[in-house]
Amino acid sequence: MCWPSGCRRRRSARGGRRSRRGPRGGTRWGSWCRRGRNRFGGCRPWPGPGNCRAGRAGPCYGHRHEARCHRCPRRHDDDAGECPGALIDVLIRSPGASAPGLRRAVTRPISTGVRHATEETAMSDHRKLGRELGLFDTDPLIGAGLPYWLPDGATVRHTLEEYIRDAERRAGYRHVYSPVLGKRELYELSGHWSHYSDDMFPPMELGAEPGAEQVVLRPSLCPHHAVIYRSRGHSYRELPLRMAELGGMYRSELSGVLGGLTRVRSIQLNDAHIFCTLDQVADEAAGALEMIRRAYEALGITPARYRLSLPGPGGKYVAAPEMWRRSTALLTDVLDRSGLPYEAVEGEAAFYGPKIDVQVADGAGRESTLSTVQVDFHQPEQFDLRYIGPDGARHRPVMVHRSIIGSVERAVAHLIEEHGGAFPAWLAPTQLVVLPISEAELPPAEALVRRCVDLGLRAELAGPERGSLGARIREARLVPYQAVVGAREADDGRVALRLRDGRRLDPLPADEAPARIGALVAAHSTELWDAV
Repeated sequence: MCWPSGCRRRRSARGGRRSRRGPRGGTRWGSWCRRGRNRFGGCRPWPGPGNCRAGRAGPCYGHRHEARCHRCPRRHDDDAGECPGALIDVLIRSPGASAPGLRRAVTRPISTGVRHATEETAMSDHRKLGRELGLFDTDPLIGAGLPYWLPDGATVRHTLEEYIRDAERRAGYRHVYSPVLGKRELYELSGHWSHYSDDMFPPMELGAEPGAEQVVLRPSLCPHHAVIYRSRGHSYRELPLRMAELGGMYRSELSGVLGGLTRVRSIQLNDAHIFCTLDQVADEAAGALEMIRRAYEALGITPARYRLSLPGPGGKYVAAPEMWRRSTALLTDVLDRSGLPYEAVEGEAAFYGPKIDVQVADGAGRESTLSTVQVDFHQPEQFDLRYIGPDGARHRPVMVHRSIIGSVERAVAHLIEEHGGAFPAWLAPTQLVVLPISEAELPPAEALVRRCVDLGLRAELAGPERGSLGARIREARLVPYQAVVGAREADDGRVALRLRDGRRLDPLPADEAPARIGALVAAHSTELWDAV
């Protein structure tokens, strides 16, 4: 980062601009700025290693750290359109300002030459934060809209998926796996081909001869689950039959709308379908809304609004007025009974039925749909789904579509922005970092890490070889728990815990601290500490 060219601070004998915090001949961090402005128009030194290699413009920490010089030549050719290095002063100097995340009301304008924004908006863009924190990235060789997950991001994703699977098991769902490909006839039968083909990838022909079989990357999991239900006979005693899958699907998005994790071409969808009688629909839809509420509470997500999505004008919807009337009445009743405020919006329904959409908003106020509950009379009819009723006759089930977090990609993107990278402790890539003050405390620190790992915690050791204690604490500023082990703690068999929100706890026994952290993690709590 460079000092502004108009800075009035005294020049050193070397011609650079000297910080009032540092000695003559160098800034506090031993580097000098000779020209230019920093990226944010500020006039302050920036902590971090390394100098800019882009000529003579002072220290730059943007290649892997918190900021970058505006003259840095490195550019990333990806859908984010930005070089990493957007974590700004708010994120560095005040981690955990409002636990469990880092978001707070900071609106001091920052200047980037021709672009003005707020610090909060800049720090909450998941495309920048995700790369800065080593969660995900993209590469032109793989393709736009096809992000790959780095180890920390994969940890967040896996933990989120396991939370959802566990919540579904507890709610009586049975999990299945289905292929990401299907014959074109499958989607013609479901109605996707006639109503949704513009968003699907073109068919792949299996063979060169005319009339060869065509397969398609699936745009939805619904047809596969309908076929799985149809593959066995069912009695009314089995209903509701709740079928869930975290599976891949694909959308042929135009390159202009792709961005980060929110709009991608390869999607991992948290999807479920409930096959039930007409009398069971309302209770199943209400139960799905309750699952969504509990998940949002554990994830620290606040919905922006609930939307009843209805059909609009045009031919993209199934032409069955009576079906639409019945399904709309069912969802309206569910919303009214739940007491949730909602608004009805035309033109947002699925092609086969209305839906309840749970909307979330990013830092700029842009809304997106994260969770959904839908009632579908169309696909059970298309696939001729049946169950044997108490009268011995064959009856048609109703299909309730339900997604707690929607696509995993969009959910993680929202979590990154919602928490500024400071995830709830149970979701954090690293939950505890152990900080021995010197080499002498390494053995008890290593024993503490092993104890935490045995308890299922994600714990790491940050030894003195990684810098001073202060530098290691700053490096681990997003980790929920920092365990400092000094000579006194090592002798007493204790550990001094520092919480991400700035609190420092009294030293605890080395066995008690991991156990209490583990209890909070197992409860999926958003609180960092439970006072006893």
